Amino acid sequence: MLGIIIGVASVVLFMSLGAGLQESIMAQFEKLGTNTIYVMPGNMEGGIGGARGMATNKLKFSDAQDIKKEVKNVSAVSSGIESAITVDYQGQQRKNVLFMAVDPGFSEISTYKIGQGRGFTKTENDAAKRVVIVGQTIVDKLMKGAEPLGREITIKGKKYKVIGVMEKQGSTLGQDADNIVVLPIGTAQRQLSFDHPTWILVKVDDSSNITKVKTGIKNLLIKRLTTDDFSTMTQEEALKTANSILGIVTTVLAGIAAISLLVGGIGISNIMLVSVTERTREIGLRKAVGARPRDILTQFLIEAIVLSLVGGGIGLLLAGLGTLAISFIMKATITLPAVILAFGFSAIVGIIFGVAPAVRASRLNPIEALRYE
Repeated sequence: MLGIIIGVASVVLFMSLGAGLQESIMAQFEKLGTNTIYVMPGNMEGGIGGARGMATNKLKFSDAQDIKKEVKNVSAVSSGIESAITVDYQGQQRKNVLFMAVDPGFSEISTYKIGQGRGFTKTENDAAKRVVIVGQTIVDKLMKGAEPLGREITIKGKKYKVIGVMEKQGSTLGQDADNIVVLPIGTAQRQLSFDHPTWILVKVDDSSNITKVKTGIKNLLIKRLTTDDFSTMTQEEALKTANSILGIVTTVLAGIAAISLLVGGIGISNIMLVSVTERTREIGLRKAVGARPRDILTQFLIEAIVLSLVGGGIGLLLAGLGTLAISFIMKATITLPAVILAFGFSAIVGIIFGVAPAVRASRLNPIEALRYE
């Protein structure tokens, strides 16, 4: 049963991870509000097949201002920067912290909230003030739970005053979303030498105008850039692309894990064939006292199916424990289709690989079987 156990546990676990990641992706997109269009460097339109990779980032911060001025039916525009940095606090370092720089318009588009303190002002952004908003992980792990407001952290050799703490967000796509620092975009440009935005978010005044606004943005940017230099994607398109990529990864991983089920099925078939040989006299005796071939066939077929189903049940239990353990790190959810697939596949494996041994047992001659040593 070991092959069945490992195969079922692996398949269900991978499907649970896929389902959890899809929920995380949807939650992340919801935080950026509705009626949102994403402008990104490189041609990422058309999903995986249409994407031609990331080109050199040619977007400019002025593009966001031009979109706000020249494209109709736009209610808010925000440009932002994302990167990974090291943060220092009183001699302690924390690496791979998500660095985000946003402009004042970001608060009009996203649903990110400040849990403690306050956000940036337009004056602080325009004057490139050294102020920062931190995530809860920075407070807990780097500041050891100390009162964060008014304290200073160091980023790239410069000190920044903490003016706010973001509400706890949990894990997103396996990454700690609270391991983050947020600066005014004016500060990032002038003091940290960021020259290009990582993305531009455009909020449309009404969902019925999304297509029209998307076309307007394309017509505006194409005057300066080529179609391979940027992408414009609606929230629905971006979510579809992300789920498409995630779906392919999950399917490939589950397919690799399913090989264990095949190996387990072959193992069951081999063991049942050995069992038939070892129980030849028993089969002959049963036939001698009136057992029909179909009774012998049913007996051995049921044994193979039971072996598979018990293996599937144990595998499902292990997958549940694995999912519970992983859920402390990232979101993972066991779905009903995964459970049905596990037991269905186990039963099918038992039937398919149990047929040959069962047929062989049912065809034994009772006289020869009784004489078998």
